[in-house]
Amino acid sequence: MSGFGLFGIFLMFGFFLFLVNIATSVWAYLDAKKLGKSNEYALLLLIGTLIFPVAGLIVYLIIRRA
Repeated sequence: MSGFGLFGIFLMFGFFLFLVNIATSVWAYLDAKKLGKSNEYALLLLIGTLIFPVAGLIVYLIIRRA
């Protein structure tokens, strides 16, 4: 037995990316609330960044001060 092997490494990397996605989505939600945006906007942002992690976060960072 050589531990996880290549499959285990990919599995751990995928899990790490999943955790980063959750963390950035929660951060975007809390940031929108802190900036005084409505609950609906913040919730829509949370769902959008969960479904489209990279694109959603980039779009939010561009429009966040608008």
